[in-house]
Amino acid sequence: MTTKASTTSRNGKASTAVKKEVKERLTQRAIGLQIQNLSIDKVIPDPMQPRKTFNEALLQQLSESIKKHGVLQPITVRKSGKEYIIVMGERRFRASKLANKKTIPCIVRTYKNNDVLEVQIIENLQRQDVEPTEEAEAIAFLSEKYAPSEIAKRLGRSDNFIRQRLKLAGLIEGFKHFVRNGDMTISLGIGIALFEPEEQQMMLETMGEDFNVHQINRMIKDQTFDLEKAPFDVADKKLIVKAGACNECPFNAANQGNLFGDGKMVCTKSACYESKKSKSFLNLLEKSKKENIILIPEIQKYWADEERNQLVIAQLENSGLKVYLLDDVEIIERPIEPTIEAIKKEYQHYDYSEEELKKEYNVALENYTEELETYNSAKENGFVNGIVFHPETYRHKEVFVKIVEKSKSELTTHSAPLADRKMADCTPEEQIIKINEREIRKKQIDNNKQFEEVVEMIRDTKYIETKKTLSVDEMVAFSISLFENNVDYMSQQKYFSGLLGDTSKMTRIELIENFKKKFKKEIFHKLIRYILTKQVHFGESNHVNNLTNISFYNAMQGYYKTKIANIEKEYTERRNKREGRLKERIAVLEKQIQELND
Repeated sequence: MTTKASTTSRNGKASTAVKKEVKERLTQRAIGLQIQNLSIDKVIPDPMQPRKTFNEALLQQLSESIKKHGVLQPITVRKSGKEYIIVMGERRFRASKLANKKTIPCIVRTYKNNDVLEVQIIENLQRQDVEPTEEAEAIAFLSEKYAPSEIAKRLGRSDNFIRQRLKLAGLIEGFKHFVRNGDMTISLGIGIALFEPEEQQMMLETMGEDFNVHQINRMIKDQTFDLEKAPFDVADKKLIVKAGACNECPFNAANQGNLFGDGKMVCTKSACYESKKSKSFLNLLEKSKKENIILIPEIQKYWADEERNQLVIAQLENSGLKVYLLDDVEIIERPIEPTIEAIKKEYQHYDYSEEELKKEYNVALENYTEELETYNSAKENGFVNGIVFHPETYRHKEVFVKIVEKSKSELTTHSAPLADRKMADCTPEEQIIKINEREIRKKQIDNNKQFEEVVEMIRDTKYIETKKTLSVDEMVAFSISLFENNVDYMSQQKYFSGLLGDTSKMTRIELIENFKKKFKKEIFHKLIRYILTKQVHFGESNHVNNLTNISFYNAMQGYYKTKIANIEKEYTERRNKREGRLKERIAVLEKQIQELND
């Protein structure tokens, strides 16, 4: 049943009777409490109030409401000398002052000092608009008295939410500023808070004045380690006794809440991780010597002179082990038995039917059977126990290995290709060639990494959602991409000759600048139209059952409507003649059937 009063209220025209009814209900709820209309000048905010931020626009809205309807819910205060200190309701108090109210309804209560702050904190945390860093600091205060699970119950939050906010409380002030102004997400703030304050300060100073999410993500990635990929047993308490087991360590993110995903184990103490990694490698060297296991670093001869690889090779030699690189041995690994689930995941981006997936699984199973037979008969064929390890992470796996026998020609140093020879075996002239070749390769690798980092940085931004009109440089970039990746050589000569000018005497940068100088929207349109003609599908994908083809067919109507209509007419006539002949043949057959039945 809908009353007249409630209908008026929904229409935003609250009557005096309704306002009176609301006030009476509030008064009834407050039975037993001392409600006084105190002079607003005698009421003061609590300087220890944990809430520091108030939305000015929302305060103004509340002030307008108070001007019309008054303060419908009294604030809670405590007596302090001649004044009353606010316990709950500072927002209503501020809005009342904006509304120029002389008095404010108050419930006067008595609290112990610690109880006041606790009540304020819980009251503030139950709001919907709490600023995250203030929320984190408030929860950190409560954690001195209550366990995270108890705080979660009191606030109606999950245990994981409380643990994440407790971690956020450890963020240094310089980074909290970026959370407050919206530059940094809460999850990224939690990621930074995993580190000690001194490490956070170094990250802040490295970043500079402008917040850079890509740079911060890189620093977090460089200083955290995925324990699921550790080269040692994370449950080993004896690897480094003082450090204990990683799965029980407080610096393991999994023990601080699901900061990196459900149960994801990530080490945030880089010095400890590096120590354990080094100790595990020393143990690996000892195991190799003690059990006579060949230890092979994942290093090709071509990269043996790299500084990092040279350090690993030196460690092997200093431990009295003979150094074998990947080129020196033949390796047999234990094959992994395929599953239909793994096959489905491998081909998830292909439109495979269940039958096709089953065929792929059967092929994989046959290969696995053959590989397993080879693995099981490895020792009979001259293979011995070996361990292959990564020269940087020290992750390793047990394998069977056989030393590759070199022919006399291979053992003759100068008969081997220059790229396969060690620097010490080369003449000075050859060494210069190798040095220059490696420098070229290093520059190429550096350029690849630099470009990848720039692309990843841009992908982390909102570039794709930019609403600005495409710039000339963007259209040039897209046009060159279309030209280079989609136009074959013959078509370049046929349709776009002279587009880039005489390329034989230009650098790549000059080519792009030359293209930009000649660039007109007509070139852009020409490239788009060329691509449209090339992207259509033939065969079963035609102009009635394929989106690309249908859209192309419709677009061409604007240019070649008459020609297309003539082609359509020709095919229609052929189809009609064919269907006519079929009807005649069917009619003859039906007549024969009728005669047989008679």
